[in-house]
Order: sequence, then C-alpha cells, then structure tokens
Amino acid sequence: MKTFTGHALAIACCCLLLTSQDAFARKSAQQERSEKTTQIPTCGKKLGTITVLEPENHWWSSYQLESPAALIKLFVSKSKCFTLVDRGKGLAAMQAERDLASSGELRNRSNLGKGQMKAADYALVPDLISKNSDAGGTNIGGALGGLLGGRAGRILGGVDLKKKTADVLLTVTDMRSSEQLAMAEGHATKTDIGFSGGGSGWLSSTLAGGVGVSSYSNTEIGQVMTLAYLQAYTDLVAELGGLPENASAANAQQAVTVNKPGRLLKQSNGKGGAVRDLDPGMMLYPTGNKDGAMWEVEDELGNKGWVSSNLIELSR
Repeated sequence: MKTFTGHALAIACCCLLLTSQDAFARKSAQQERSEKTTQIPTCGKKLGTITVLEPENHWWSSYQLESPAALIKLFVSKSKCFTLVDRGKGLAAMQAERDLASSGELRNRSNLGKGQMKAADYALVPDLISKNSDAGGTNIGGALGGLLGGRAGRILGGVDLKKKTADVLLTVTDMRSSEQLAMAEGHATKTDIGFSGGGSGWLSSTLAGGVGVSSYSNTEIGQVMTLAYLQAYTDLVAELGGLPENASAANAQQAVTVNKPGRLLKQSNGKGGAVRDLDPGMMLYPTGNKDGAMWEVEDELGNKGWVSSNLIELSR
C-alpha cells in the first residue's frame, strides 16, 4: 500500500511538473507573439520628410487623452523611417525667432532667415475611423456597422469605452501633388495587450522618452489606442516602402510664370523658329529638361518648346 501510494505521488508530481511546463511554454509563446506585435518597425533608410498634423475635430479630448500626434511623432522618431519636421508649436517658435531677426534684434551673423526650412514631402494625420460621443460607452458606429456587416461593420466601430476597443486610421498625403498615398487601419482590444499579464510593461519601454503621451500609457483606452496606432503605423511603413528616394525630383516640376515678353522656341539653340509668343503672366510647366539657361516647358494648351530662364520666375 505504501509502495502504491509512493508511485501515485510520483506520477502526480510528474503530471504537475509537465502541466506547469506546458503552461510556461504557452505563456512564453503568448508573450513572444505580444512582443512581436508591439515592436515599432525600423527602416534601413529614410522614406522622406514628414510632418504629423492634428485632426481638426480634437476627438481625443472626449477620452481624456493627449493629442495622438505626439504618439505618432514618437513612432516616427523611433522607427527612423522618416525625417520629422515640425509644423506645430515648433514652427510657431521658429517664426517668432525669425521675426526678431528681421527686426534687427538678434546678433549679427545669427544665420537665421529665409531659405533654410526643410520641406515636408508628406503629411501624416492620425484619426479615428468614427467617433463615439456616448460617454456611457455605447458604440454609435455600431448601428451603421450592423447594416454594412463584415469588416466594414467592425472598422466603423471607432472606440468602445465599455469593451475597450479602438479602430484608428493613418493617412499620408503628398504635399506637392495632394495625392493620398496611403491609408492604414489599426484595430486593438483590451485583450490584445494582456493587461492582467502586465501589458503596460511594453508600453513603458515603447513610450519611454515621449513627451505628451502619458495618458496613452496610464489609461486602458489609451493603451488600446496605442496598440491600434502601432498596428496602423507598421502597415503604413510596409505600404510606403516603394516611395522614391527623392520625393522632390520624382514629383512634377513647379510651375513658372513669364515675367517678360518673349517667345517659346522649337529648339534650345533657337533654330527652327518659334512655337508661339509669350506674354507676361502666362504660366508654363517645366518638363525637367534643361540646356544651359534654356528650359523645356509646356504651356496650358500642350505646346512644348524652350524658353530662356531670364524670362521666367517660379510661380507663387
């Protein structure tokens, strides 16, 4: 009897040990998936220069959060995928400094003036797919989503405060052509980041050093939104991987305006005569081809020819 009890106890201990090992393995796998999901993507080279703009509706104040622009700027900075330029408070401070320079208040040789700002190739706007304005947590988008069904029904959800879910959107616009180059959606729920397992741990490391993002790590809905935006940003970077190395050169050339009477020539050397006369105020569109001081251009009727750069100026 004692021998049987001893064997039974040994078997029970082995089963307990195996169960614990299986649980540990499952936990490790879950943690591994979670860590992979919450990694900010990184790039080997810059995809261009970008500015992050705030949505005009200021929806985040309804959830006691800071502007999501600060969160996205942190993602951009840590990913090294874009050069970030400030078009918000930093730009206002810079303009104030330039006003001081133009008024003669700054020291000589301060090297502060026009022609120094770096252009933004792209604008990135963070937003919700739809807004839930019911403080009780009822999802307003749910009614419309139920009519549409499927994925459309899910993404129209926006934010559900009771279920702690968020559907967000990132949009990238080309600053030269105004084309919307990419739109990426992000979806997250409270269970995606495992709050009971210390889900805020990865947030602390992810958001470390970020200014104006404390509410995204200190509140449950903020943490859910952080993961949703991170998912959208990851997809966005993958989608934009084929952007040209030089966005300025890849876009259409800036238009020029005729400032002196002249002629549109058939050839850059003047041979072959003129295509037409040019009057001051006419707008022309450079093709990008140049021959010394001569530029190849098209007029608004599609006529193509060459014009001296002395007769034109960049359109404003």
